[in-house]
Amino acid sequence: MRMPKTATIMLALMAAIGAFAIPADSALASGSTGGASAPGTGSTPAPAKPKVRPSGVATWFGPGFYGQKTACGQMLTPGVVGVANRTLPCGTLVKVTYATHSLTVPVLDRGPYSHIADWDLTAGAAAALGITETVRIRTRVVGHTANTPDLGVPPTAPTAVLAGGASAG
Repeated sequence: MRMPKTATIMLALMAAIGAFAIPADSALASGSTGGASAPGTGSTPAPAKPKVRPSGVATWFGPGFYGQKTACGQMLTPGVVGVANRTLPCGTLVKVTYATHSLTVPVLDRGPYSHIADWDLTAGAAAALGITETVRIRTRVVGHTANTPDLGVPPTAPTAVLAGGASAG
């Protein structure tokens, strides 16, 4: 008996979210919609990319959260530059544009908690973009980097070492 395509898709989706299990040797488990296929010729679909709108409302956060860890494991300080998003994985690099300023920032946290906003910038990112209130920004996912505890922390300027004597020149 052949199931209608919609029913097949619904069963596969329910199995994917754990509503029930589908036996591994089932046609549904292989993603097949009917017909025969040679063993070992199935392909695994690419994981779905979270969709990001090209523009959205952004708020910023910081002072009340300094000293706390973000959802991605970074310690939040005034200098941390990053963004919070509800769906993008930690370490996703997002190019954020506001007015004439652009900045590429990593996703460091979940949020925003405001229901009117799509993005939540750290105070460091908001300052770099010249944002002081809730605004509309343009966004584009541009890559991914490893999620490390120091992600979003600006690099420290090299300190001059004064050892005395004459400098080579």
